[in-house]
Amino acid sequence: MMAAYQISEVVKEKSGVVRLTLTDFRNYASLRLEPEICPIIITGENGSGKTNILEAISFLTPGRGLRSAKMADIKRLTPAVVGTGYVESKNFSWAVSADIIKNSEEYTLATAAQKNAKENDDEWHTFERRIVQIDGQKVSTQAELGKYLSAIWVTPQMDRIFLGGPQPRRSFLDRIVYTFDLEHAKRTSTFEHLYKEWYRLIKNGVKDNAWLLSLEEQMAAIGVSIAAARREIIARLNTFIEKEPDDVFPNLKLELDGKIEQMLDTHPAIDVEDYYLNSLYQSRKNILQNDSIEGVNRTDFKVYFKKKNMPAELCSTGEQKSLLVSIILAQTKCQILDKGFTPVLLLDEVTTHLDDIKRDALLEKIRDLNLQAFITSTDRNAFKILKNDAEFFEVKNNSVIKR
Repeated sequence: MMAAYQISEVVKEKSGVVRLTLTDFRNYASLRLEPEICPIIITGENGSGKTNILEAISFLTPGRGLRSAKMADIKRLTPAVVGTGYVESKNFSWAVSADIIKNSEEYTLATAAQKNAKENDDEWHTFERRIVQIDGQKVSTQAELGKYLSAIWVTPQMDRIFLGGPQPRRSFLDRIVYTFDLEHAKRTSTFEHLYKEWYRLIKNGVKDNAWLLSLEEQMAAIGVSIAAARREIIARLNTFIEKEPDDVFPNLKLELDGKIEQMLDTHPAIDVEDYYLNSLYQSRKNILQNDSIEGVNRTDFKVYFKKKNMPAELCSTGEQKSLLVSIILAQTKCQILDKGFTPVLLLDEVTTHLDDIKRDALLEKIRDLNLQAFITSTDRNAFKILKNDAEFFEVKNNSVIKR
């Protein structure tokens, strides 16, 4: 089995966040942290703002962050002068910036909500849009962030990821693919935009066949590319897990449950694209009554506990958490070998539902991988095993104190 030091040898220099600055972000009017590249333990009471720090870092990677929040929900609220309500900060825009190290190179990443105005029906309306800068230069797409910082996260909401509908699992799957294939974020965003436009036209009764066909051709082509990327990364992870099983966390198998992904197992991509195009065309008549088209926006991500030959949704709560940790560890190790630099781990209450043995094993593995991990908890005592290897911070009264 591959030892942690063998993976560490691939990484010549550490990578991570060395200075983090928040402005009007969630509960923080202003916050600056200068963390080491090591495990970072952030403790505090529930609701104190621990997760907000992790969310801020996640906004320095492509996407909508670990909460998938709307920009309007991120800006800081301050107590009202009168009453018990809240009002928006006068400076309603929020900003996050960080100095990061990727191997031996230093970069500055920044993102913020910028106020804009546009005229509509002879009136001016304000709106917010997110801007991104790298080393002080504005870039046109968030995907550029992925070239400099990679983040893998676990949140309490993901404890139930194997239960319920497929959408959260599909989002989790696509975030895994993002870390290996930066173009995947652009593909999924473009597909979502095309699908919404196509659906809107059909709902509004637009019968412009050329317009609809153009959208369907683009959706079919991009959809097959999305499916192919998913298949490639899941196959890579399954191979890694098979060859390098974890010594504590359960061995597992990952599977894609989607018509387009499965067709690529036995058919050329061009044939699958033709099938997808025809399927979209045929579904125009009943899309409004039955929004269940077989396509990449309906794919499910399945996980199996190999030792028990059991799907994750039938496992116990503790087993499901262990399976989730297994995926994260495999993704992290595989990414280090693939990219040659370490991702930043954002682990929100990750030790919940893990027994003491698995908790300490996870913390040891994080330490031995020689990477930066931001870990939140209400219980500092749970991290005694890292007392000489981690930095400890406490969140209280909208400020962060190093302990």
